[in-house]
Amino acid sequence: MRYYRPESTADALRALATSPASSRVLVGGTDLLVALRHRTVVPDLVVDIKAARDLREPIRADDAGVTFGPTATMAQVATHPVVQEWFPALVEAALLVGSVAIRTRASLIANSANGSPAADTSPPLLGLGAEVTIASTEGERTVPLRDFFLASRRTLCEPGELVTALRVPRPAAGSASAYLRMTRRRGVDLATCSVAAVVEADGSVTAGLGAVGPTALLGGPTGPLDLGSAEELEHALDTLLEHATPIGDVRAGRPYRAAMLRVLAKRAVLRAAGRRAGADDQGRSVQ
Repeated sequence: MRYYRPESTADALRALATSPASSRVLVGGTDLLVALRHRTVVPDLVVDIKAARDLREPIRADDAGVTFGPTATMAQVATHPVVQEWFPALVEAALLVGSVAIRTRASLIANSANGSPAADTSPPLLGLGAEVTIASTEGERTVPLRDFFLASRRTLCEPGELVTALRVPRPAAGSASAYLRMTRRRGVDLATCSVAAVVEADGSVTAGLGAVGPTALLGGPTGPLDLGSAEELEHALDTLLEHATPIGDVRAGRPYRAAMLRVLAKRAVLRAAGRRAGADDQGRSVQ
């Protein structure tokens, strides 16, 4: 196995193009290094992009939104003041990824680029309307994150390509978001199911869903709602969850996972609605 540490994105892409099917990108390494140790992945080439000059800026905020680079860690995401103000659901998700040590290394972009349907940060990024920029030696393209996921562990990022940026637009005035997940145990664990709710000023709702389908899913948007109406809220949940296909596995049976998904979705919607009104109950996770 060869190891290469390029100094620019262009150098990285040229290296990946030499053996696209048998190369891997290293940034945080929290998944790749474990896979290498257990030999579940045996690449010919590992391209470590942490030293690439044009990828070193982890987070850049402007009036229109926030751009995250590949080196943006979960810890940096969770403590960035603009991210905290605009994207509370993303902060909540980032704080639930692994342990403190893992969060100082784990890459936000890699968490989604791995294509796991249970990735914590994918649901809030979906609900918030994120886009990803994918680069290769042929050029680059930007696609909505909702189109990025193809199947479990499969994305639009082809061999030889690299996700160079993730862009989240500034939320509309009067909107708010929240993220909740269920796990088998307290502490470090994968989500049994998860929901990120984004409530707009008119009461319409969008939801990102995790671990209830072959990919992370986007539900909604609903029409404008009176969230004080129990009947309207139940109809909204039907809309948000209509594409979820929970399965039974070692983490939960299908009926239980489906039931808890609805519970989490309702709580997340109400929590986001409470934040719109300035009433945050401060909770983050359901175990």
